[in-house]
Amino acid sequence: MNKNNINNIAPIGIFDSGLGGLSICQEIVTLLPNESMIYLADSANTPYGEKSQQEIVSLSIKNTELLIALGCKIIIVACNTATTNAISNLREHYDIPFIGIEPATKPAALKTQTGKIGVLATKGTLKSDLFITTSNQFRGHLEIFEAEGFNLVRLIEKGDLKATVPLLKEYLAPMIDAGVDNIVLGCTHYPFLIPLIKELVPNNVAIIDSGKAVAKQTLNILRSEGLLNSSVSAVTRFFYTNGKQELLEAFLKKIELPSNSVSFKYF
Repeated sequence: MNKNNINNIAPIGIFDSGLGGLSICQEIVTLLPNESMIYLADSANTPYGEKSQQEIVSLSIKNTELLIALGCKIIIVACNTATTNAISNLREHYDIPFIGIEPATKPAALKTQTGKIGVLATKGTLKSDLFITTSNQFRGHLEIFEAEGFNLVRLIEKGDLKATVPLLKEYLAPMIDAGVDNIVLGCTHYPFLIPLIKELVPNNVAIIDSGKAVAKQTLNILRSEGLLNSSVSAVTRFFYTNGKQELLEAFLKKIELPSNSVSFKYF
């Protein structure tokens, strides 16, 4: 795709392995209310975090090509696992701006007072070269305690958030016992668990996700590429899922998008 042919009123494209990327949509709508949006929830293939890199790249290509076919001007890979395993491949093969999601290890490293931070993420993210390279930059002067959030994504995709509590207790306990004062949420599904996590950790522990940073980066890229929407035309927001539509609707209520701007489609 030639970026010169992209219209600035075209939508922002966002894809995730399921519903987790809606936490990013919430931040995008808050910061960029005049931008249209198309969101792909690949819930039929969730979770990405337990798949091979080849599978993750293949699914990411499929999602990217659909968003390009739908006329998107920029693509947000709203999945930590897809970002860490596939975004370099996407940038190499498609002439469209991409924004990825990485665990916010650097902000946590800069904020910590104890020199100890925790990272809760999927196996695919924790084992990726990108995450390992990034986190190794800070291991010389602080301790990083990692935990794989096994089965959290599956439960979130089912809408059964309370069922995650026993798992959260198990995954977070070693971090809390070690004295971390920042916990990084390395999966876009996990912000939906923040109210539950806050009940399980001491008040001095900060919970950090990447949503606001991604929205700011999207604004910066759109501005630098001359792609900000300057039109007064109506904003449209389309949400596609190959999973259960009623779960998508339930999660959309959580982020309080205006109902008259939402349509549901399958892909």
